[in-house]
Amino acid sequence: MIATPSYILDADVLITAKNQYYAFDICPGFWDSLIHFHEKGYINSIDRVKNELLAGAKTENLVQWVKKEVPSEFFLDADSSDVTEAYTNIMLWAQRSTRYFDFAKAKFATGADAWLVAFAMVHDVVVVTNEQPRPEAKREIKLPDVCNQFGVDYKDIFFVLRSLKISYKWTEG
Repeated sequence: MIATPSYILDADVLITAKNQYYAFDICPGFWDSLIHFHEKGYINSIDRVKNELLAGAKTENLVQWVKKEVPSEFFLDADSSDVTEAYTNIMLWAQRSTRYFDFAKAKFATGADAWLVAFAMVHDVVVVTNEQPRPEAKREIKLPDVCNQFGVDYKDIFFVLRSLKISYKWTEG
């Protein structure tokens, strides 16, 4: 068994993979590997991310993958009292911050990012995101900056693939 922390995926990881380097028609193995390692207990996401994905009109084949291929247990419930308390602390931090513009705070309040960090804090898991930290940003609250603020580890999808020793082999089509 692979000794590795559990990972929870941000929506941007799946959306970017679908739109770019792991499109369903180019690299179906990527999507199969996510489900495989979910079943092994290493990869999940949360219900708030699922809601974001299902609301995405520009992600139709991703919506179908979520609805038809992904086990329901892949998206963990983030409604426990411990997660809600951590989420409240994150939202208070964001709202009290003088660094961010009000529209950035409003956008942050409607997304899944604060829930991901809260879930990771409570369950000691690693957030997986494509975002890069931007501590100087005022117009957007970046997920890595929130992770850094609250001591939550985050990695990109390539780190996760390497840590799980996932590789995709070419075959002639």
